[in-house]
Amino acid sequence: MQNPADTHQPNWHTNIIFLGGLFVSIVGIINSYPTYWIIPRLGPFPPEIIRPLILGASVLIVIFKYSFTASFSEKNPKNRWLGFLADLVIGGVIAIALWWFSVEMLELVDTMILFEPIHSIIALAATAAFIILCWRVWGAALAIVGIVTLFYYFTGPLWPGIFRTAPFDLMSAAAEDLWFNLGEGIVGGITAILIFTAFPFVILGAMLERTGGARSLIKIAFHFTRKLRGGPAHAAILSSALFGTMSGAAVTNVVATGVITIPMIKRRGFKPAFAGGVEATASSAGQIMPPVMGAAALVMADITEIAYINIIIAALVPALLYYASLFTSVVFESRRLGIEAVADLSDTDVDLTVHRQDYYNLILIFVPIATVIFALLWGFSPAGAGNIALTVLIPLSFLNPEVRQTPALIIIALANGGRQFGELLMSVAVVGIIVAVLAATGLPSDFTLLVSEAGGSELVFTLIIAAVAALMLSMGIPTLPAYLTVILILGPALTKLGLSVLVAHLFVLYFSVASSITPPVAIAAYAAASIAGGPPMLTAVYAMRIGLVKFLVPFVFAFYPVILIVSESGVPFDVISFLSILTRLIITIYLISSAVIGFDQRRLPVWEIIFRLILGLLLIFVDPFIHWTAAGFSLLYLSWHFLKFRMKKS
Repeated sequence: MQNPADTHQPNWHTNIIFLGGLFVSIVGIINSYPTYWIIPRLGPFPPEIIRPLILGASVLIVIFKYSFTASFSEKNPKNRWLGFLADLVIGGVIAIALWWFSVEMLELVDTMILFEPIHSIIALAATAAFIILCWRVWGAALAIVGIVTLFYYFTGPLWPGIFRTAPFDLMSAAAEDLWFNLGEGIVGGITAILIFTAFPFVILGAMLERTGGARSLIKIAFHFTRKLRGGPAHAAILSSALFGTMSGAAVTNVVATGVITIPMIKRRGFKPAFAGGVEATASSAGQIMPPVMGAAALVMADITEIAYINIIIAALVPALLYYASLFTSVVFESRRLGIEAVADLSDTDVDLTVHRQDYYNLILIFVPIATVIFALLWGFSPAGAGNIALTVLIPLSFLNPEVRQTPALIIIALANGGRQFGELLMSVAVVGIIVAVLAATGLPSDFTLLVSEAGGSELVFTLIIAAVAALMLSMGIPTLPAYLTVILILGPALTKLGLSVLVAHLFVLYFSVASSITPPVAIAAYAAASIAGGPPMLTAVYAMRIGLVKFLVPFVFAFYPVILIVSESGVPFDVISFLSILTRLIITIYLISSAVIGFDQRRLPVWEIIFRLILGLLLIFVDPFIHWTAAGFSLLYLSWHFLKFRMKKS
């Protein structure tokens, strides 16, 4: 996220942001709260009402937090009126457009809408305003994708070959495609999914951050890993995995946990770039770590119509293997640097002493997670499960003495969650533009043909092309909009290759997450670098090296869907096949993790690094002759390596 000029906002700006966030939070909870026992259900409210209401409040939050008035004043006080005018125009345009949307959609219930030029003007003006706000909040990457998409929408009939679109009436089409539509567009289905399904979990993550659970989690993680060589680095991986699954945002996770973990990793003797890289790759992977996996998994369940609990089960083994690779990489780096375990953590800037209260605070994390799982198994929707967990968390928060002393922390957490959700909606609005254009132009079908022609009949080549495309399309974009953008374009191409819908979506999700640590636009790595004080690009390179397995795992479950366990993977579960690929993956993780660090029991020469990388890749080949031969060579080679080390040591 950008660093906006909102640090010097007047108090009344801050109050409006707070009240706006609280309004979004309360209305969103009421809208998605399930009927339970004697509790009446007030929502869901009509879509033509709730969507403009939430979007309008979110726009208000963003305009005041990322105020053009403030930023223009900082550069030149004389230009304050230009900033005020920009804020006024953007807010006014969106307010009028949302009001008109509500009126027309209510009218659509009884009659048809005959679009006039004024409808198109409103639609285009609102589209431009949301792109500006998205740029303001999330930076240029996603906004530029939205602009390029609109350019293609307007110029499609002029493009050559398969990318040429049929001529259409721009005025009437723009109104329907971009704005006055409950299915696609800015106020369409994607926004609805986020408001109804993902909303409770955004609030839940904000509550966990504010009520003390996250900090106690970090302290306990440090406590249990203090006797390991990589102590703080291992603690960062563990705490980021558990906190990241709830927060669902890579940069947010980096900032929340990295301010404590990164200085500790550096103090243990690791380079700043390595410290930042560990935190970045661990924090970003929280979004592929069950049992919550952030908002993306919730949206995936809604789009694919696969039970959310099955998505969680499917993602479990790949996520555990990935985090195992991070642990292994830290072990090898610790050995390489000659770092020894230090059990005493008293020499720190932060009090990491674990008290009884910290264990009580863990209840604030694990009980809501358990509540989500049991509610899903009981038959509640994901939104219902999230809301029940939130209901459980609020009274549990009083276990923390800070909350008992200052109960207003709960209100602050709710307001903060609503603000975060409002900011997220700005990115989803641009995704809505992309969805509308893709539906109107048929671009996914064209892209499917292009990818198929480029990859030929070989699945592996086509998957590589799809992976590269996913990384490029996702760079600089938060995970949820990145996943949505890429799956809409690449999804048809991947399913045409024979992948199941679940495998295709998880494949895209992994690379959308991986883009946050992939140079040149590695937003999670850059956030970690700012805390670590290391070179941003070098931090991104370290994050990519440490998290290399993240780039391999999607290919593994694409060729071995049995590792996803559930039937939606496209193959029936078989214990023998599962154990076969699991065993080979464990060896692969060992070989590749040691190779990227360049150290095992001793420093590895270049030929051993290359040999380990090759063996690691051959172990996951589909051909049984190749992977079992590689397995045999791996066991012989590793036995020789350990024997040679012991002989040299003795």
